[in-house]
Amino acid sequence: MPMPWQNSYSREKTVTNSLKTSVPIALAVLAAAWGLFSTPLLQAQAYHLFADTRALLSIENAADTLSNLAFLLVGGLGLAFLWRERAAGALARFASPQEMHPYWVFFAGVALTSVGSAWYHLAPDDARLVWDRLPMTIAFMSLLAAVVAEGIGVRAGNLLLAPLVLLGLASVVYWRWSALAGMENLRPYLAVQFGSIAVILAIAALFRSRYTHGGVIFALAAAYGIAKVFEVFDREIFGFGQWLSGHTLKHFAAAAGIWVLLRSLKQRTRR
Repeated sequence: MPMPWQNSYSREKTVTNSLKTSVPIALAVLAAAWGLFSTPLLQAQAYHLFADTRALLSIENAADTLSNLAFLLVGGLGLAFLWRERAAGALARFASPQEMHPYWVFFAGVALTSVGSAWYHLAPDDARLVWDRLPMTIAFMSLLAAVVAEGIGVRAGNLLLAPLVLLGLASVVYWRWSALAGMENLRPYLAVQFGSIAVILAIAALFRSRYTHGGVIFALAAAYGIAKVFEVFDREIFGFGQWLSGHTLKHFAAAAGIWVLLRSLKQRTRR
């Protein structure tokens, strides 16, 4: 029979967890409100004008196109790692097979990003950008589900996985539909991308992961932040010797962050 002090501690822990959970929920609501109710935002057509347009053999915009192989590599390595974990029978890096589900989707999304982004960079325009962004939202939203599973609860992460991925895909589909209908609005997609990052970081900061190396999510966020800086200074970076452009480096930086995450998954242990 539990002692009175044990019941009191359990109640306090429940209240604390509820308060912690309210923070990522509030961030998600704010991101949704910004995406749905702010002034519509158009996709800038200058976005498609990348600095490095050099071709290699018959491959147009070769550096930006071929650098997407980094996503295929790290996504494939992630899927191979999960396959080995499942085949081993006794899971060493996950508490249950169910906890692996978001990571299966995440690394598949990363691998598909390689294909979609390469297709886009061969001839950049809005129509092809759709295929770049669709798998990216799969990766963002499934990673959010993985962080929920490890920080809040496996059941919650798995229940949210499909709705989150569908929401991410819908944001891209809506952007393209709204553009074709003459009322373009990019904000819902941006809300999904940056809102998911904010919620991921909030959960990682507020909830202790059941595994070692839980802080690696901040390293991944830092790598993505660096990648976005490279993207912004695409032309300026290319101006230094014209070896690689900022956008090419963006691909490498983002893939490096995912590789760091994969490495931590291979090394982690349960607390």
